[in-house]
Amino acid sequence: MTHTTTEEPRGKASGAVVPVLAFAGIVVAVMQTLLVPVIKDLPQLLHTAPSNATWVLTSTLLSGAVATPIMGRLGDLYGKRRMLIASLAVMVIGALVSAFTSQLLTMIVGRTLQGFAMGAIPLGIGLMRDMLPRERLGSAMALMSSSIGVGGGLALPAAALVAQHTDWHALFYGAAGLGVLAIALTLLVVPESPMRARGSFDLPGALGLSAGLVLFLLPITKGSDWGWASGTTLGLFLAAVVVLVLWGLYELRAGAPLVDLRTTARPAVLFTNLASIMVGVAFYVVSLVLPQLLQLPKATGYGLGQSMVVAGLCVAPLGLTMMFTAPVYARLSARYGPRTTLIIGLLIIAVGYGGGLGLMEAPWETILTSVILGAGIGLAYSSLPALIVGAVPASETGAANGLNTLMRSIGTSVSSAVIGMVLANTAHTVGGLAIPTMHGFRVSFLIATGAVAVGLVMALCLPRTGRVPQQHVQLRASSEEDAVLERAGDVLRGFRGRVLDPAGVPVARAKVTLIDRRGRQAGSAVSADDGAYELAVPGQGAYVLAARAAGYGPLASAATHSGEERTVEVDLALPGEAVSV
Repeated sequence: MTHTTTEEPRGKASGAVVPVLAFAGIVVAVMQTLLVPVIKDLPQLLHTAPSNATWVLTSTLLSGAVATPIMGRLGDLYGKRRMLIASLAVMVIGALVSAFTSQLLTMIVGRTLQGFAMGAIPLGIGLMRDMLPRERLGSAMALMSSSIGVGGGLALPAAALVAQHTDWHALFYGAAGLGVLAIALTLLVVPESPMRARGSFDLPGALGLSAGLVLFLLPITKGSDWGWASGTTLGLFLAAVVVLVLWGLYELRAGAPLVDLRTTARPAVLFTNLASIMVGVAFYVVSLVLPQLLQLPKATGYGLGQSMVVAGLCVAPLGLTMMFTAPVYARLSARYGPRTTLIIGLLIIAVGYGGGLGLMEAPWETILTSVILGAGIGLAYSSLPALIVGAVPASETGAANGLNTLMRSIGTSVSSAVIGMVLANTAHTVGGLAIPTMHGFRVSFLIATGAVAVGLVMALCLPRTGRVPQQHVQLRASSEEDAVLERAGDVLRGFRGRVLDPAGVPVARAKVTLIDRRGRQAGSAVSADDGAYELAVPGQGAYVLAARAAGYGPLASAATHSGEERTVEVDLALPGEAVSV
């Protein structure tokens, strides 16, 4: 598959781009926890059975899982800003549909439309990668990635306050208003990315992936209601395996696949995605356990007897801490790389859940647990897009981060199903009501700790060369310590040289693109004022260096990299000249 870009260099974005994109991510994440404060009242509010009311949450989860990789690929092809605005617009429509109804089916339609906005997270990360200078990219992507947890954490107390004092439909009016504000800010502040992938949209691949995801996630979310050994549950799991295997075979043969499975199979991408599932599991456990523990009456002997709003405020530090870890992540990642930062984050999560087993007896203890877990989850979430961006071509950023966000969604889905089953099976029944027990809460924390341990193994399997991704290395001397420069040098042993015109005069602001033997972009750089450029390479082999600049004809020259840094002078052609490779 061949990729192309425009000639606009990175670094043209204003300082407001990062907060605007992060705000859009937070708004999208709000949709995931918007109804948590009223979840127990949904059957009465919608005049339906409890098993039917759960579809209001399940529909958002399923549509978000389906939309995330699809919107990422559409963004790569047709513009990430355009698709980001489209995602937010669909969310606003869905929120308004839900705001005007108390009928179950209409509510499910509205919630399904709201779930489509989840694609905004990878699109925002892709926009940052395409536009921001390298020195700002790490902390920016960290904030965007953490917005999933930040929005979910901050939405709990806000939604609880609204639900407790006004009509619950006001939640959807508020969500629609936030969506409109995010669209307006995006239109005013965020420019379109110049990066494009050539090819057409893989409609059969999108349909196949959608069907496979629905068949897989549906029994996960409904298995506790249907029975894990029921024919329906097992049949859907089997159908999911068949559909996803057939989809994978088709994608391997497609000329422009929705998901490049060969890229996904690279160790740096594969183990990052597997670790993402475990982080998703760990994140959702605290969101399920602590609000219930805080709101249970003290008469149970272990409940903390707090109101809905206070319970939300006690859990809010989870999201706030995730937000404030973004600059901390940037420092750690610049010094040690995202692989090490991911490992540190997972270790902090393990400490949070391990200590949390004994910190369930007072509201302040739950706040402390939330802060520790927020720090660990923030570092882990922040590391994931950096690892993905460092392992895929620039023109595949949207699709690759979409798939990574999907992995996190699968983790939260599995977490919801497993923890729900644990809490139900360990509950006491009093007066016909199932009341979760302290034993169930602690088992849930142990499950989260086990998931973190698996994620830690996945992180340790990541290639060490991924600790300083090529996209984050500054291509000039800096005041960093010698050890950091040595690590950067390991990555920068690629092609370097100058871009010259036919008379041998250096050409500034020329775009130099590295193309691998499969015709895919493997890197790009813009020449400095003296014509100098530097390009990292993903591995040894044959490449093509394609250069172009305003007022000159394009040039493509073959070059082979054998493991040591090579100097290649690139001579541009005069307009109209034919240049052979």
